[in-house]
Amino acid sequence: MAADDLRGRTFFITGATAGIGRAVAEGLAARGATLIIGARSDAKAQETVRALRQSYPQLECSVVALDLASLASVREAARQVLASGRPIDVLINNAGRRAGRGGTTADGFDVTIETNHVGPFLLTELLLPALTAAPQGRIVNVASRAHVRVGRFNWGALARPPRIRGGLYIYAMSKLMNVLHAKELARRLAGTRVTTYSLHPGVVASDFWRELPGPVQWLLKLRMISNDEGARTPLYCATARELSTTTGRYYAWCREVQPSRLALDSGLARELYDRTEAAIQSVSP
Repeated sequence: MAADDLRGRTFFITGATAGIGRAVAEGLAARGATLIIGARSDAKAQETVRALRQSYPQLECSVVALDLASLASVREAARQVLASGRPIDVLINNAGRRAGRGGTTADGFDVTIETNHVGPFLLTELLLPALTAAPQGRIVNVASRAHVRVGRFNWGALARPPRIRGGLYIYAMSKLMNVLHAKELARRLAGTRVTTYSLHPGVVASDFWRELPGPVQWLLKLRMISNDEGARTPLYCATARELSTTTGRYYAWCREVQPSRLALDSGLARELYDRTEAAIQSVSP
């Protein structure tokens, strides 16, 4: 089998109907991977599958309804995936909410924190049996360089209801949580065949900015990279053979880079993991 051949390997991708996620799905489909797409919109997910199959007729791809801002939806999606009995080689936690309008979910969390951290955290926990059953499982958290903007960790972001506000700060906090989550998972999964990664994909001219006024989007996107360019680092972390024994590191531009001081704090990573578990347990199933 060629180094770039992914036949027989299964990849679960969140947020694969647009932007970086769709470009990642296309990159994996081109190499023969089996895909599971977790998406809020069934119509968009089915359109994505149809488009992928036009280019890759032999593609094996299924869709699972998934709203990361709902713990009930996350649990049901994981239940369906686990029911197949199929190992998952790679989980790509790509879906996320950008900085902008705030709000509180039905579970009581800040909507950005639940979508970007709490929901993916629970999904990862529930899918660990399928990941550990794979020959070499991987967990890839698509974070952001925005995490460096957090100078002090504020636990009010994880509270129900949230005790802090501020779109840019909350977004940066959620991305720091992504990096810390991958770091602590690496420690907890030591001795298994599962490795973890977090990454900055670059500033991408995607639908992520769709809520901004048209002229503002146009000006911003002049300095941004394409979705295909943004997909390179997630694909690298998800598939590169040279990373098979490396875990818990942070990447950008397909190479390991140094994250922020807070992102390197092992004690903070452990505390975040424990507090996130407790916060999820406080929500009635």
